[in-house]
Amino acid sequence: MNCRGVLRAWALAALCSGLQAQDSSTVGMPARLRDLVLPGTELEVVNGDSRAPVALRIVAARPHGDGFRYELEYWGLDPGAHDLRPYLRRKDGTSTADLPAIAVQVNSVLAEPGLVAPHDPAPNVVPGFGGYRTWMVAGGVAWAVGLIALLAAGRKRHGVLRAAPQRPRTLAEHLRPLVERAMRGELSREERSQLELSLVAYWRRRLALDERRPTEMLSELRRHAEAGPLLQSLEDWLHRPEPARDVDLQRLLAPYRDLPAEVLETAELESATGGAR
Repeated sequence: MNCRGVLRAWALAALCSGLQAQDSSTVGMPARLRDLVLPGTELEVVNGDSRAPVALRIVAARPHGDGFRYELEYWGLDPGAHDLRPYLRRKDGTSTADLPAIAVQVNSVLAEPGLVAPHDPAPNVVPGFGGYRTWMVAGGVAWAVGLIALLAAGRKRHGVLRAAPQRPRTLAEHLRPLVERAMRGELSREERSQLELSLVAYWRRRLALDERRPTEMLSELRRHAEAGPLLQSLEDWLHRPEPARDVDLQRLLAPYRDLPAEVLETAELESATGGAR
């Protein structure tokens, strides 16, 4: 190997070690990799799946020797370690096998405890209820009664809807089933990450904390009189092996009672577009 080849191999090794030392980000918060030198022809972002754990865009690309110097911006949607190479391809269609690992770490807003699996329900014996003819008669009666009840309820509901306009759903009503499942430890990892992302994005926009660092922003949200109770309760429930009890849901959801249900989706969209600018 000639001197130039040795220097290039040394530079790639140093680049790989530097990538491992990049600052980590948190779920839903944009982060940038600056002055990232990658070998080969110019790269572009692959049109990825909307369900991918990381969203990536190239902010700038400038020629640098026999490669390019990049500034990349990414959003982590799923906590954990991620490699950005699968989200890149060359504009001329050549291979990206010579690219070093582009490792980033995405941390959850809340602590990541061990998941507690629910107990299997105890088997019960179904009591007997007569023979086949009895079941047929009972089923026919139940069907007829149910049909009459549905028709009566439909007419009554139609009259009520015509008499008064339907009230829009509030954010508190949207959050209530999710919070109740979180109390019971039933939220999946994806649902928990999405709930964290939505709440943090909403309060970050409402309290104008866009310029704060993630750690400072989260500390301030936990201390906030309105944002803090629900975020702290979610974090506390994740550490409980048993379902939470004696929780005042009305108090936790009071800050969201007069807000429309769509405000979380709007906050997420504004956060993503604001980070892109």
